[in-house]
Amino acid sequence: MDSGVNVAAMAHERRPIDCLAQAKALAPVIAAAVPRIEANRELPEDLVDALHKAGLYRMLFPRSLGGQELALPLYIQAIEEIAKADASTAWCVGQSSVCSTITASLDHAAAWEMFGKDQRAVLNWGPQGRTAKAIAAKGGFRITGRWPFASGSRHATWMAAHTSVYEADGETPLRDAAGKPAERTFIFPRASAEIIDNWYVMGLKGTGSDTYTVTNLFVPEERSMTVFGRNPAERREHGPLYLFTVHQMFGATFAGVALGIARGALDAFVELAKTKVPAPTGGSSVLRDNHVIQSQVGVAQTQLASARVFLLNAVEEIWEEAVETGAVSLDKRVALRMAESHATQMAKLVMDIAYHSAGATAIFESNPFERRFRDLHTVLQQVQAHYSVFEVIGKHFLGLPLTSRLV
Repeated sequence: MDSGVNVAAMAHERRPIDCLAQAKALAPVIAAAVPRIEANRELPEDLVDALHKAGLYRMLFPRSLGGQELALPLYIQAIEEIAKADASTAWCVGQSSVCSTITASLDHAAAWEMFGKDQRAVLNWGPQGRTAKAIAAKGGFRITGRWPFASGSRHATWMAAHTSVYEADGETPLRDAAGKPAERTFIFPRASAEIIDNWYVMGLKGTGSDTYTVTNLFVPEERSMTVFGRNPAERREHGPLYLFTVHQMFGATFAGVALGIARGALDAFVELAKTKVPAPTGGSSVLRDNHVIQSQVGVAQTQLASARVFLLNAVEEIWEEAVETGAVSLDKRVALRMAESHATQMAKLVMDIAYHSAGATAIFESNPFERRFRDLHTVLQQVQAHYSVFEVIGKHFLGLPLTSRLV
């Protein structure tokens, strides 16, 4: 299909943005919004506006759509910086950013209509719906289903749904080229979905990760693709960023969030230790003069620094391979997954040291520990952070076949 869109002109008009610098500069604004984020379980509109103006919602959109198409290592560092200020904000920006990468598999004209004309367009989704169904219809599909955990969807303009696809009779599964039941991703306006406000949770409260449903909604074929954009033959954008699957991107993103949370907590504890005099000591010595505290801070700083180096090195190496070869090898993908999982687990250990070392100070909402504690432990409940991921890594080193899409 001839899109009729001058992609070269659009790329030329793109305004390059130093997203890492923007994330650092916006940190005080994000931190100041935290009470409202927590109370309302969503990002306030003025913060969303600031994120848009900073270009942070466009980090991973293709240049042809006016996006930054940012190098993966810079993107991860930008997410980490945001998470130092607030995990919910980082999670929302990261979720939307990864979702935007599937636009690389859309027809250019359709992609421009949805995500190019409107530079504040945001795409979000929830995990694949197990009971959802798409039925083939003339010119597209009719979809019905329910999808939970749509992080950041309260500020989205477009939603996506992932589901199995059936013939017009609604009973016969469509088959892909390999003869397997076909699965597709469908994109539609957020206004077409019913949003169910059910995000009452312990941590990441501000992500507004609601559930959404649609019933017999028609979606044109050009607004759909093989599920999660997995089919390389459908890819219209060929930069190295779009060689990575959404699962690989989510893993790296959430590891960056975890490291940012842990760094924020540890830095806050270091500052607290300079002034807090623990009540049980009966003396005047501040926390930092305690030898146990000194040891714990040393351990935590080492754990966090080493985990960050491991993650950024793995991201740099796989990015360089993608740039140089136009592919990402299994060895590099496993190394990235190792670094992601390790970073998340180390972030938990560092968070726990900071929280417990802060004593009763940590339990008050007015201090910067309890929110980060809740947020990080919520991050750890996401599938990307489960210990079962290490099983996949172990299989690789034992020479066993891998079937997990997380790698």
